[in-house]
Amino acid sequence: MKTIVFDLDGTLIDSAPDLHLAANLVLRDEGLPEISFAQARSFIGKGAGVLISRVMEAVGLGDDPAEHARLLAKFMTHYEGEPAHTLVYPGVMDALARLEAMGCVMGLCTNKPGEPTAIALRHFGFDRFLGKVASADTLPRRKPDPAPLLHVMRDLGAETALYVGDSEVDAETAERAGLPFALYTEGYRKTPVAELYHSYLFDHFDQLPDLVARHFSDVQA
Repeated sequence: MKTIVFDLDGTLIDSAPDLHLAANLVLRDEGLPEISFAQARSFIGKGAGVLISRVMEAVGLGDDPAEHARLLAKFMTHYEGEPAHTLVYPGVMDALARLEAMGCVMGLCTNKPGEPTAIALRHFGFDRFLGKVASADTLPRRKPDPAPLLHVMRDLGAETALYVGDSEVDAETAERAGLPFALYTEGYRKTPVAELYHSYLFDHFDQLPDLVARHFSDVQA
């Protein structure tokens, strides 16, 4: 079975504009200095809780747990609606359709909270392709722990899979799971490509179906 599991933010969608807006709406309401788009983009990857921790650090709020919980709740009220500024990366929808036509079984493994994940899947039409999903709320552990990725594989009935992601977190997750990893180089990665675990590289989703075909041809050979 040709199984592929995708990351979401920075891989299928560029959600940084909406995350940046939600964070700054919280800061504005609190009378605090806003963060830059570059800062917000660099804070993405380990879930909303970590993002808010980094926002708090950036504006000098420290790390008080009660304050973190309060600000995280405010952030989620701004972020859980329909995505207004998030974009699908070029070629994604065509690639998913081609992979489906090739007989691939596909799922999603993300550190995004469950409700915004479900909204994004429905809003962009990804739910047609991605049959099984693990979000930040699915298990007690999150990426880079491999448990959510392995959970999606089990739900798909697969013993192995190709994982597709964009970041240091995704690369570590795949490596710890012992799975091949296709690195999308145009996402939120900050580390040089040569320093990250990967099996394949691609910079446009037009390249992914052929990459997948080669991968599974080699696996079955």
